[in-house]
Amino acid sequence: MSEANVLCEVRGAVALVTLNRPQSLNSFTRQMHRELWAVLDRITDDQSVRAAVLTGAGRGFCAGADLSEFDFAPGPDLVRRADPGPVIEQAFNPSVRKLMELRVPTVAAVNGVAAGAGASFAMACDLAVAAANATFVQAFSRIGLIPDAGGSWFLVKKLGLARAMGCAMLGDKVSAQDAKEWGMIWDVAPEGQDCVAAALQLAERLATLPTAALVQTRKLLRAAASNELDAQLDLERDTQSALGKTHDYIEGVMAFREKRPAQFTGE
Repeated sequence: MSEANVLCEVRGAVALVTLNRPQSLNSFTRQMHRELWAVLDRITDDQSVRAAVLTGAGRGFCAGADLSEFDFAPGPDLVRRADPGPVIEQAFNPSVRKLMELRVPTVAAVNGVAAGAGASFAMACDLAVAAANATFVQAFSRIGLIPDAGGSWFLVKKLGLARAMGCAMLGDKVSAQDAKEWGMIWDVAPEGQDCVAAALQLAERLATLPTAALVQTRKLLRAAASNELDAQLDLERDTQSALGKTHDYIEGVMAFREKRPAQFTGE
């Protein structure tokens, strides 16, 4: 049997998810999307998992869509058969939504090139750590398309309009260091250090924190981009009230008052 296109290894409270088509720079086929969904569903169902790391096998993180799956054979209905819309609607968009709505915090370990939708997957994670030699590229303008898998949204939110325009229109590679300085990613692993190890270390730290509060923080920060202050104040109030009923809130306050480390359970 062929090896799975998406691997998942649970290490304590952290799930390491590896895109596993290294011969194609982990570019996505429809089957690969289905396997990713199954892995993310397993993480959601496994209450022992408190954080997840997403990385790629081999020398690349993810090169976006596998264009060999598009039907460009000469003949009737070429335009219809080559239409990228259906695979975006049926595969890439659900993958981005599942990743962004995962029950636990996520960290991308960008071990190499992240191109097109691959860059979007990295930006969809809550935090991203890149290898020193990793690059990010929006190659869509080279084939007459636009950033997808949330790329047009992520780029503006993270980089601002001017840099988003440059990345999307010119399609130039962005170095890991520039990606950090521009706000595309959280950090760059030191030269010679494995970015997966760095991401796992970060995820292990997240796994000791109050999981529900972290996920709600993610939702609030995303909502802030479009909410007016009054709406955000109401959302903060309601979220605080809901979190006030959790074990981790009671434990956190008690530990603070008793001057001891908190023992969060994610509940």
